[in-house]
Amino acid sequence: MQKVLTAEQMREVDRLTTERYGIPSILLMENAAHTAARVITEKLGGSVAGKSFLILCGKGNNGGDGAALGRILWTQGANVDIYLLGKVKETKGDARTNYEILSRIEFYEISKYGRIPDSLLFFVEVDDIESWKKGKTFYDIDVVVDALFGTGLNKPVTSKFKNLIKQSGKFGSIDKLVVSIDVPSGLNSDFAYLIGENFRSDLTVAFTAPKLANVFPPASNFNGELHVANIGSPQELIDNSPSQTFVAEKKDARVWLNKTQVKTDSYKKTRGTALLIAGSKSYSGAAILAANACFAAGAGMVSVGVPKSVQEIVATKILDEIITRAFSETKNGAFAKSAVKDVLELSGKMNVIALGCGLTSDDESTRSFVREVVENRKTPVVIDADGLNALAPFDLEGSSNLPLILTPHIGEFQRILGTNEEIKDRIKMAREFSQKHKVILVLKGERSLIAAPSGEVVINPTGNAGISRAGSGDTLTGIITGFLAQTYGTQKPNLENTFETVIAALYVAGLAGDIAAKKLSDRLMSASDIRGCLNEAIKSITNYE
Repeated sequence: MQKVLTAEQMREVDRLTTERYGIPSILLMENAAHTAARVITEKLGGSVAGKSFLILCGKGNNGGDGAALGRILWTQGANVDIYLLGKVKETKGDARTNYEILSRIEFYEISKYGRIPDSLLFFVEVDDIESWKKGKTFYDIDVVVDALFGTGLNKPVTSKFKNLIKQSGKFGSIDKLVVSIDVPSGLNSDFAYLIGENFRSDLTVAFTAPKLANVFPPASNFNGELHVANIGSPQELIDNSPSQTFVAEKKDARVWLNKTQVKTDSYKKTRGTALLIAGSKSYSGAAILAANACFAAGAGMVSVGVPKSVQEIVATKILDEIITRAFSETKNGAFAKSAVKDVLELSGKMNVIALGCGLTSDDESTRSFVREVVENRKTPVVIDADGLNALAPFDLEGSSNLPLILTPHIGEFQRILGTNEEIKDRIKMAREFSQKHKVILVLKGERSLIAAPSGEVVINPTGNAGISRAGSGDTLTGIITGFLAQTYGTQKPNLENTFETVIAALYVAGLAGDIAAKKLSDRLMSASDIRGCLNEAIKSITNYE
């Protein structure tokens, strides 16, 4: 997992890099510029020669990064216009050093040739973007680099910069590549929400560690493609930072897949057994989707328990390898309280159960059924959908040996919190809920969160808008349950292995959704397509690049 740092934590890492390891800050700036140049060069197909760059710089270190970047691009044959919005005399430290270098280079080049050479580095101090040099238009530019503020901004931009950022919107409309250094200017790097006008970038190059505005929406939606680059700070400093917010990575899923790989002596019970308690007369499809996804995700043996009246329907539509079980029901065709004993008896033979998909929670009998199953559980339980609604407001606790994994979307989360108020800080609320109730919480959304009782919160970077169609939540519940079954087939349940398993499940499920979207579009992909792309997603992770 990549740790997400605040601006203050990042400054401390930079300070300790210099103080403890003797790496000069000017070298870190130079490394940052070289890294950004490499990423941009790759984006442009391997060369910047003959390309025209406009680099917009502020007076701080982000502007210093942009100044050094411009110099490097110029040495590689690019035509570079660097505009400092301010005066060199107003800058300081490493940024000033780089601006003074630019001043010398530009003076020398023009003096040497007596004219503007073909490969130009042009540096000028300006008050605003209207101070454009004669004969230059936006259409002359191939790449615009935003190096105005970076992580240093903590309030909305002033009117001068607001106008500049508004004008920058035309870059995309005329097909220019817009690149931001560290974070699109106008965003507060510590906030996921917007504070005012900001750049919309095609590519953001962040240094050392991602910041919240890089990885969590809506702010992250303005980053475009994100590259996080190591510029020389020792990993130890990042690891020792107090942040408890992370971004999941491919290697997290790969580690879990390697731990649970199929061995020559494996059999169905060591591959994990799962029971899904799901469905009702009105929502039999939820049980089918969840059960099929659980088996497709790799569980060794899957059973699905449904109300008696829908057993035949479910049995005809699930995979042949899945076992159906019928339980007593209410007059409305939902699970009845009288089914508790039989469900608990069967669950005792399983590694994990999932509870909630398509149950409905209208009947008091069904709500009582859900509560008694959870309170008297003999295995870890994944709770979704109407299982959560039946327990709202939530007042139970999980444990290390019998973990509870809750998977609400934002509306269900509000219900289990017992509030109708908008949840502005999802990370904070997910963390607090998980710690209070000692549960693993999966808060589903544009970027889903996985929170642990330890206080750690992981942002899942995979997935797309296509998962917003019916059945995707049931499919995800099945995938999580299937992954947990495989973990518990050979390991005793605890919060640590449960947490790392759920992280892997979310990453793989989201990646399968991304593959489905590429094939079918996020408009037309379905929940079943996500399940169908699981194999391809897992292969893409386990095949080392």
